[in-house]
Amino acid sequence: MKNFLKMTLATITGLLLTGLLFFIIILSSLSAMVASGNKPVTIPEKSVLVLKTGAMIPDRASTNPFTSFDPTSMTFSQSPGLNEILKNLLKAADDDNISGVLIENGIMSSGWATATEIQQALSEFRKSGKFVYSYSDYILMQESYYISTAADAIWLNPTSVFYFQGLAAEVTFYHKALEKLGVDVQVIRHGKFKGAVEPFMLDRMSDENRLQVSKYVGSIWDHVIKVVSETRGVPQDRLMQIADSLTGYDLAVMTSEHLIDGTIYRDQLEDTIRAAAGIKEGKKINYVTMAKYTKVPDKRAHITGKAKIAVVFAEGNIVRGEGDETNIGGNKYAAELKRVRLDTTIKAVVFRINSRGGDAMASDIIWREVELTGKVKPVVVSMGNYAASGGYYISAAANKIIASPVTVTGSIGVFGMIPNIETLLDKKLGINTDVVKTNLHADAPSLSRPLNAYERDILQANVERTYSTFTSIVADGRKMSQSAVDSIGQGRVWSGNDALGIGLVDSFGGLSDAIKEAAAIAGVETYRTVERPEAEDFYTSLIKDLGGEIKTRAIRNELGESARYYGEIKELLSSQGIQARLPYFIEIH
Repeated sequence: MKNFLKMTLATITGLLLTGLLFFIIILSSLSAMVASGNKPVTIPEKSVLVLKTGAMIPDRASTNPFTSFDPTSMTFSQSPGLNEILKNLLKAADDDNISGVLIENGIMSSGWATATEIQQALSEFRKSGKFVYSYSDYILMQESYYISTAADAIWLNPTSVFYFQGLAAEVTFYHKALEKLGVDVQVIRHGKFKGAVEPFMLDRMSDENRLQVSKYVGSIWDHVIKVVSETRGVPQDRLMQIADSLTGYDLAVMTSEHLIDGTIYRDQLEDTIRAAAGIKEGKKINYVTMAKYTKVPDKRAHITGKAKIAVVFAEGNIVRGEGDETNIGGNKYAAELKRVRLDTTIKAVVFRINSRGGDAMASDIIWREVELTGKVKPVVVSMGNYAASGGYYISAAANKIIASPVTVTGSIGVFGMIPNIETLLDKKLGINTDVVKTNLHADAPSLSRPLNAYERDILQANVERTYSTFTSIVADGRKMSQSAVDSIGQGRVWSGNDALGIGLVDSFGGLSDAIKEAAAIAGVETYRTVERPEAEDFYTSLIKDLGGEIKTRAIRNELGESARYYGEIKELLSSQGIQARLPYFIEIH
């Protein structure tokens, strides 16, 4: 028995030591990768910068090493942020070693406002006289095509597919599924257009929700058609006819209609690139990824004076507390804005918002800091793909709001949802509850019983107060009457194009335009930008996210496009209190 125990103890000790050694090796390897990744990179002349439009492009790239780790292939593939792409295109225009840009198209969507900023940045890059070519091996999606309209030429593989058929907004409904499970979602809301609760109450869109979705999706498509018409020289009415007839599947017709420049194979593309870059026939082309090019020193960079403009990136769902890299923590961003406000070297703030909204109280905490900061130094909001509901709430106090015509914004309305799982527990699971309470409503709101009329009235009054606060904040920030805000509120969603006409935004532009505007308002000509929140160091990020980010990536790889449902349901389950957010599961494609 003694020998058995000794052997068992020795085995356990060996396993622990092996695990520890393996962890140290992995940590050392990651550290070496991070250290080497921070070193400046040089590239040879006649290089070609590659822009991949088929990958998710966040506003700001994550510094967490696990966000770029693919557990299926055991490789790291860092996705650049929009901020890096915009900087790289500016840098590449003046870089003698860069001959041009190759757009590699894929299937994932990054959002129409993101696509607009990249399309405009590519148009500016072309003014340098360098080439921009677009190519698709398999599929050319509409968003990638929109970006590619800035290219000198758009080519597809002869057997690939081109989707050009207009936009559709899809809403997923869960009412019947919840009914079968015995779950009744009790909804308290203000705003007849507040469609975020409809998936849990109805089986299809309400007339009001259908109206607003039709309006803002139509506005986005009108903008896309306008840009395609201007860049490709095809009349807008003809483009609508092509979309209606699904002609995009016939690449010969799309070529004759001038939407694309033809079909070629990859080797023919490379021959064309060699000719444009002055590379000898048969010689290898040096393709440079965006992630790698970020590490190439910018020869144009110069820092003069101490003036800084802080660019505060806020992307994701608005949540209580500190949040994490994937969302906007109310306390974290309030503290960040306070630090920016108290830093006398920072002369202006650009608040980059890409959010569908979230917790109303967390939104209010962030709004207050935006208001206080705006009294000390200019705050310019730059809206991304979304700045709606809570995302608009935290924008309202800014000195100026800049959006894209295809930004989804507005949605000034609030709601609360309380699931009643009494039937699920009793009829489905055979579980009953009983309660002892000292006062009439001590257990309210409860998940195991429905709200009574008095409790519902109390919660409705709380929602009404929150809505009144929301509309008052917007009225003060936008110099409008509260009744005027209410008339365009009620939870209604607007495109950036329509939002300009009703006074919710001030002008059109992207992140670069917002930075220039902030500098102009602050009266500074020489400045440098600093990004906030500051990226965590490697080891802090590693300890916080070890395993969690790999798990998320594994789920994404396993579920593919369906991973978004997992994420949205997880987000729903984590929601607390009164919410100010966009409708769930709206996909514009």
